[in-house]
Amino acid sequence: MKPESLMMSYGYKPSLSEGAIKCPIFQTSTFVFNNAMEGKRFFEIAYGLREKDEGEELGLIYSRLNNPDLEILENRLCLWDEAEQCAVFESGMSAISTVMMEFMVPGDLLLYSRPVYGGTDHFINHFLKKMKINSLGFLAGDTKEEIIKLIEDSGHGDKLAMIHIETPANPTNAVIDIEMCAEIKNHFSREDKEVLLSVDNTFMGPIWQHPLKHGADLVLYSATKYIGGHSDVIAGACLGSNELMGRVKGLRTFLGNMAGPWTGWLLMRSLETLKVRLDQQATNAKYVADYLNTHPMVEAVYYLGNTAKFGTEEEKKVLERQYSSYGAMVAFDIKGGETEAFQFLDSLKLIKLAVSLGGTESLAEHPQTMTHADVNPEDKKAMNITAKLVRLSIGVENHEDLIADLNQSFKSVHNS
Repeated sequence: MKPESLMMSYGYKPSLSEGAIKCPIFQTSTFVFNNAMEGKRFFEIAYGLREKDEGEELGLIYSRLNNPDLEILENRLCLWDEAEQCAVFESGMSAISTVMMEFMVPGDLLLYSRPVYGGTDHFINHFLKKMKINSLGFLAGDTKEEIIKLIEDSGHGDKLAMIHIETPANPTNAVIDIEMCAEIKNHFSREDKEVLLSVDNTFMGPIWQHPLKHGADLVLYSATKYIGGHSDVIAGACLGSNELMGRVKGLRTFLGNMAGPWTGWLLMRSLETLKVRLDQQATNAKYVADYLNTHPMVEAVYYLGNTAKFGTEEEKKVLERQYSSYGAMVAFDIKGGETEAFQFLDSLKLIKLAVSLGGTESLAEHPQTMTHADVNPEDKKAMNITAKLVRLSIGVENHEDLIADLNQSFKSVHNS
């Protein structure tokens, strides 16, 4: 069966929960062992003191280690990306920060694509810097040869430990070639030290792009966004191989940043409608982008559908290879600057002025002064994050109503 069908029941046995059609919320901190030997065996597996016997599963111990709501959720998330294991976190940033801390040590080099989410940018350029981990950013459009030279010229090429990319990039929908990054990873990997490639797939959700199939080692999500989809939960997720996820889950246990049972239950609920929501959001986004493309107050539209039409031949090849949809994120440059952008945002009625994305409701924000406020000004300029940029997350409303709201808001700017 397809993942959208399996989301209704995969990994859950009603007979173990009084026949409840939906998985209950296991609001408990700890679990009772049948006997002391069982407890001993569970802890041996949990702490890596021995390998599982054939057919043996890790039993329930303590909700910081495992909980039925999280385990079932993680099993279901694996289906979309065809991953061996998944770990769910209390936020997208906790997933990203845990992964980076687990696989890098002081003196290592991190290569990352620009732009990335503002929180990720801050963590890389402030927290990791304090940890003596060096970082090097590259822009979408840089060739493999240019990036390799950038790494070699940095003087830290032998210390490259991780490549982290976000594609499409937040907020400009810039496209990064995952397979190219995998080739760079292989170029710098050694027998005694393999470079890892992680991909933040938040803009595409687990439906429209599958980074593990293109050479990524780890895929990351802010599950707050499309996976949660209702703007009522904060969560993150990381997926990959058994070997790598064993390490990620090990650090998660000791940092204590796993999601709770309520979060797991809410995300399981959301997974049942994930595909139908994303299909509708992508359809709506196309209508909105088509409208913006012809509006006289719009200078440029940043949308994957536009990249497919007007991008370079290389960008078009990457789009065709990596994506099954143009997504539901649309950004645009309004004629003018911050004054006009703010007037536009303040005049919206149906579309709400708020950060975040991927929810059922449409949202609008100003990246330069909001989500990416902390990014270096020169870097923002190089990445087209300017005062005139507005980012839209398109929801499931009627597309005609969304366009009518955009239209009246443009008119308010024009008349002011």
